[in-house]
Amino acid sequence: MNNSLFSKIVESGPLIQFKALFYKKQFNKNQIINKAHHSIYISIKQYPQNFLLRLFRKKTLLHFNNLTCLLLSIILVMISSSCNRNLTKRDIAKTIIVYPSPPEQARIQYLTKITSSMDLGRKQSFFSKYVLGAERQKGIVKPYGLAIHKGKIYVCDNYGGGMEIVDLEKKTVDFFKPRGKGQLKVPINCFIDDEGYLYVADAGRFEIVVFDEKGDYVKSFGEKEKFKPTDVFIYGDKIFVANPANSKINVYSKSSVNKLLYSFPEGEPGAPGALGLPANITVGNEKVYAADFGYSKIKVYAPDGTFIDTIGSRGDRPGQFSKLKGIAIDKESNIYAVDAAFENVQLFNKEGKLLLVFGGHYAGPGDLIIPAKVMIDYDNLKYFQKFVDPGFDLKYLIFVTSQYGPDLINVYGRVEPKETAVK
Repeated sequence: MNNSLFSKIVESGPLIQFKALFYKKQFNKNQIINKAHHSIYISIKQYPQNFLLRLFRKKTLLHFNNLTCLLLSIILVMISSSCNRNLTKRDIAKTIIVYPSPPEQARIQYLTKITSSMDLGRKQSFFSKYVLGAERQKGIVKPYGLAIHKGKIYVCDNYGGGMEIVDLEKKTVDFFKPRGKGQLKVPINCFIDDEGYLYVADAGRFEIVVFDEKGDYVKSFGEKEKFKPTDVFIYGDKIFVANPANSKINVYSKSSVNKLLYSFPEGEPGAPGALGLPANITVGNEKVYAADFGYSKIKVYAPDGTFIDTIGSRGDRPGQFSKLKGIAIDKESNIYAVDAAFENVQLFNKEGKLLLVFGGHYAGPGDLIIPAKVMIDYDNLKYFQKFVDPGFDLKYLIFVTSQYGPDLINVYGRVEPKETAVK
């Protein structure tokens, strides 16, 4: 495919992202064109009529040979689309992606991805489509952090100074871009408390911005100097905030005043418990886990800031990190850590022993492109149960964001084999 085709074919969201990646030199030209081909395939498959109309309206778009090749590609896409409608359960079973791979016992299954409202399976009625026209698909652009509460996924999008709200019940994606006092600039991470209040770590406003369950602005708080929040987590009556501006974790009261109670760790840079650049945090089982981007290590503390342990080190071997980003723990204190350079997620047990690795450089579903955040959820299994292999029991969900590519929110399941009935 020549450059004229690449530049003139309909500029879908994924194509714009792929071009941006090319300009940033994160991929070479061949990789970018291969990814563009995938996006064009999807565009033709989803909107064949619109694609053809746009194609033939631009008479100078292609020379004869290129047009012939493209028409043949369209025919192949339509044939494959008709075949895909008749997939059997056996065909679907072949596409299941698990970690570790066979013959090892699977522990994690890749379930699905969410990049736009189209991925949620919402169907528009014929009457609505005829009267109102086809619904415009709403998509995610460049996600970083996310949180889930009562069937809704709140996504911090670094692209447009706002967020997306994915409603799993209604199967919709809505944009959340508050104005006035609640205007967001660079939302990085977010957290939702038990009352439904949304706390957003905004690295552009240099504040934590709070909204109520209806999305109305409530308040904001932070420090006047050396404060750039990159993550926020509520545990009990305290709010923990990752603050790379002073290489510490700030702890605030959850009261209406949000008073700064203390910061940790203490000590000089380079000390065992010191933080270089705390990017993400998570709290659970009476421990605070910090993903230290600066030292490429996971640091573990007590809630009062007492240093406990270090997991991992800088390097390129399994169990080591290069660009440590997101971090999450399950109820058994197993630790999930995202590495943006290796483009994978490493799973450690509570003693810090590496158990398995999943994701990897993007080659298809289940893989990642510049991943940022990992999140564990036990409360919304029903929305993803249909993707689980019949031979597995789903224990909890694992969400991982990719900042680029066709699969932006990747959903995995922690699974166990079903117990066979004893006769």
